[in-house]
Amino acid sequence: MLFSGTKVSDLSKTSIVMIVVGLLIVGSGSYLFAEIADEVLEQEKFAVDAAASDIVSSVEASWLSNTMGWVTEAGSVTVITILSIILFICLLFVIPFSKWVAIYFAISMIGISLLTKGLKVAFGRERPDLLEQYDGTGFSFPSGHTTGSTVFYGFLIYLILISPLTKSAKWLINGLFFVIILSISLSRVYLSVHYFTDILGGLALGFSWLLICIAALEIMLWRGRRKNLT
Repeated sequence: MLFSGTKVSDLSKTSIVMIVVGLLIVGSGSYLFAEIADEVLEQEKFAVDAAASDIVSSVEASWLSNTMGWVTEAGSVTVITILSIILFICLLFVIPFSKWVAIYFAISMIGISLLTKGLKVAFGRERPDLLEQYDGTGFSFPSGHTTGSTVFYGFLIYLILISPLTKSAKWLINGLFFVIILSISLSRVYLSVHYFTDILGGLALGFSWLLICIAALEIMLWRGRRKNLT
């Protein structure tokens, strides 16, 4: 039971809708990732990467570079790890959610970290530029900042969705989280440590993995509620 006073029947309908929509997005994301990955393996050049590089060159400014430097830190391994530990503790001991929510959050974060690292090594794509200042080291595809921030801030979006907040508050907060995900992702292209296709691949992988974890969590919660009724 997520919150006291919440109807089981309402949550069951919500769960079904979220699972169906999630699986559709997973299918689309998997297809997009596979298409990009196939071209990366063949070391093909992408027109969209060249176009993105041209756009960045046309809007470069010192103040924007400084801003993007700060934005990209919100998706760094250090920041995401610290925030993840804090959220995990809050889900276990502070926020009135089922303990399964905390467990699946941990699974989602650990899983995306292992997936990203494994795929980077498997594809071995070199970065546009190696800039240690912005964590621009190692292989390029998919973008780790993108996958990590997508799963972390995306899970926060899920938590807000199932919370008792008003619809207007949910739209406002989740809109902010979505902008954060996109801003972190695009900052990697602006700072020239990733290709645009690294970002697309990272978003596709991140959202796909996130929704798989959420679907599994929703099924687990539904089974628990059903068991309590019998």
